[in-house]
Formats: sequence, C-alpha cells, structure tokens
Amino acid sequence: MSTNIKFSTAGFRGTIAEGVTAQSIYRLSTAIAAHIFSNKYYGFDGDGYQKHLLKRGLKFKKPLVFVGHDGRFLSDKFADIVCDVLATKGITVKRAHYPLPTPVAEWAALKEGAVGAVVITASEADYTQNGLKWVSFYGGIANNEVVADIERHVPSLSSTPRDNPEFGYQNTAVTEVNLRDEYLKHISKIINVAAIKKAKLKVGVDTLHGAASNYFSKFLQSCGVQVEEINANTDVMFGGVVPNAGPVALKQLSALVVKKKLHIGLSCNSDCDKFGIIGPDGEWISPNQVAALLLEHLVKNRKLSGKVCRSLITTSLIDEVAKKYNLSVRETPVGFKYINELMISGQYIMGAEESGGIAVGAANHVPDKDGILACLLMLEMIAMEKKNLKQIIKDFYKKYHAYYDKKVSVPKREMEIAQIMEKLNLNPPLTLNKTSVWRIDQTDGFKFILRDGSWLALRPSGTEHLIRIYAEAKDPQTPGKLIAEAQKLIESLS
Repeated sequence: MSTNIKFSTAGFRGTIAEGVTAQSIYRLSTAIAAHIFSNKYYGFDGDGYQKHLLKRGLKFKKPLVFVGHDGRFLSDKFADIVCDVLATKGITVKRAHYPLPTPVAEWAALKEGAVGAVVITASEADYTQNGLKWVSFYGGIANNEVVADIERHVPSLSSTPRDNPEFGYQNTAVTEVNLRDEYLKHISKIINVAAIKKAKLKVGVDTLHGAASNYFSKFLQSCGVQVEEINANTDVMFGGVVPNAGPVALKQLSALVVKKKLHIGLSCNSDCDKFGIIGPDGEWISPNQVAALLLEHLVKNRKLSGKVCRSLITTSLIDEVAKKYNLSVRETPVGFKYINELMISGQYIMGAEESGGIAVGAANHVPDKDGILACLLMLEMIAMEKKNLKQIIKDFYKKYHAYYDKKVSVPKREMEIAQIMEKLNLNPPLTLNKTSVWRIDQTDGFKFILRDGSWLALRPSGTEHLIRIYAEAKDPQTPGKLIAEAQKLIESLS
C-alpha cells in the first residue's frame, strides 16, 4: 500500500483496498480539517473565505462542510469516516441523503456558504477505483494551491492510530440533508421548463448506475417529458462497463433511442461532472461537437454574452462559433481547475473540455463542470429550436466547417514518459503529415499546430501512466494519420 497521498487532476484516486483504504481516507480527512483551520486564504479564518462570506452576508461560528458519495464499493463507508473525522474536529457536517453528484456538492457549498465539500468518488474510473474530491468554498474542485496545502497536512503513518477507523460508524452529530430537491428547484430556474413542456419530448436516460439516478427522471417527468430510463439501480460493478458516458458505455442507450424512436439520449458519468449524448439515430455525439452546439444555443437562443474558455486540446470549432458572435476565446492547460478559475470571474459564459466537461455562466450556478446541466441544456436547445437534433446539427454545419478529431492513449512507465517528453523538448518534429509545423505550444505537453490549421498534441496523463495523443483537422483522414505518426515518434523516443 502506498503511504503517500497525492492528488491528481481529478482529486485523490486509487485502487480500492490498496491506495484507497479506511486508513488513507482517515488521514486525508485529517489533512482537510487541518487545511480548514489553518489556511490563511481558503481556510475558515482565511481572507478569501471571509471575504466570500461577507459578500453573501453570512457568518458562521464553526466551519460548515457538505459530505456525500457516489454508489461505488465502500463509498458510503468512506463517507462515514470523513463525517466522523470532521465532526470530531469541531466542524459542522451536513451529509447528503442520496448519492451526491459532484456539481450538486459544489452548488450546495456555494449556496450555503460552506468552507467546502467532500465527495467520495473516482468519477468515470472503473469499478476497482475510488477516491475523494475536495470542493473549495468558491464552488469548484480544489486548485493547485489548495491541493498542495492539503497534501502538506497529511499525517504520517506513524502518527496515525494503528487501529482502522470504525467502518460503518455514523456520527450522531452529523445532519442528513436532501440536496437533490433543492438542486432541481434551482435548475428549474435556469432551464426553460416551459419550452420543454411544450415540446412533448421522448428521452432516453442511462445513469450508468451512478449518482444521476435520483436526479434526471424526477426533473424530466416534472417537465412533462416521456422518460425511458435504464441502469438506474446502484451497482458497484457498473454493469461491467467503465461509467464514463463514452460511446462504449452508452451502447445500450444507443439501442434504446433507436428502438423506442426517442428524440435524444442523456447520460452522465458516475459523479455527474461529465455528460454523454446520443442522437436520434443512435449515434454518440462527441463532447467537442456538443460544446460547439451549446455555445451557439447560449448565444443565439438564450442571448448570453461574454467570453469563452476552453482547454488547448478542445476543438477549434468553438473558436469559429465564438468568432461569428464576436466572443473572445481563452485557451487553458488541460484540467478543468484552470477553466474553473476563469469561470469564477463571472466574465465567461462557457468553459469546455474535450473529455466531456462543460461549465455554463448561469446565475447563481457553479463555475465548474456540470454534466446534468449540460444534458438539460441540450434538451432545452431542441425544445427552443423546435427541430429534432439531427436537423439542428445539419443546419449548424451549413454555417460552420466540420472538424474531425481523434485521440488515443499509449501506456508507458513513468520514467519513460519523462524521457520522451524531455527528448521532444530537445528535438521536436518540424514536419508532420508532410506539412510544416507552424507553432509549438508547450502550455501542457506539446501541441504542434500545422500550417493548414490541423494540430497534434501529446501530453502525459495527470491520472495514469499514459501518454495522451490528440489530433484535429478539417479533413476526416488527417487526424488518424497524425495519430499514427505520433505513435511511431513515441516508440522511436522510448
């Protein structure tokens, strides 16, 4: 078992009974409590948090933290440990009654003025994994500064009680709350419910045995939507699929949409920070395409104005839509925490990442990615356009050039990855796919932008021992060619 506790881009994560144990969750909870009481900006007495409370006219005698979990194996037991540690330290703890989506935890923290929230989840990882996400008071996943401070406070194994924390123990000082109904009431103020009711839509929902199970059907049925739901029960094995709302995981939803002749299929990953969309012909619609469609919807139909931000590996199609409506675009490194930092400013109407994360600058909503809201906005778009999704996409591409993207992951040892990145830094390719490299962006790994506008990106994964390779072009054949060339390049540098 690893004795070090380190966060990745998606929070603390590891294999159940190896890196993620009762003891590691206990140690991490202890570190979070220390962070709350000592940090001079993000902590309970910190300048940033106190200023945040002052703006909202709030004041607390003790720190408030929300705690929740998804349906993974032992998630509820790990949440018990977190609740007990925090309550014992003198922190007011409110625990979610239903499995808790991460964006709902963020919204609750923001709404109630909590110093933060804990969600026990490994997001879209497979069933062998679990972990913990810390949400800071600003309604987003912990940034680099917060993460470093929490890691610094993790107690050593030698100073941790030898006996494991009581598994399944529930502290009577912890209050149980129903965040689902409050969140859905909030969402109903953002989404055009009247338009959806009028459209009489038929929708397929696959919650992949995740935290969205208690959210989608209740809201959609209240909007008069005919709902066909699958995989709504809790299953720690996720039905044998990786719950990432990708094309493989959503094959069953795809077949349902076609069989029942539904207007659209909606899905979220296990903790609902990402989304999955199935079109009326059963096709999985890529997050890049969804982001571009939603940006136009936000500006054209909802009349929003402001800036747009996206990660450097997210589609350039967003830039084309933004250009049409005179919106500026800001590019960030990979990792939604960078987009979150921009969304907090209130200047941005949307932030997007190609892996399925979208944040929307709606009133009083979280500045982080919310898969539930993204799905409902797609439904709203269909209702407000008064067209089926197939026609909306067809009309969209009459105005914009199609972009084609592809990505693969190459497994390598940690030392190999470092060596490959160093060799690329010393001797980067100047030609790819027989086209000159126009510019090299090293904001996060390497992004080679070619003269014809196509691009290839290589970067180490922030969560696994992998090199991620991404490519995009206006020609459908080019991404595959660029990926193949990148794979050969990696092997030559190994």
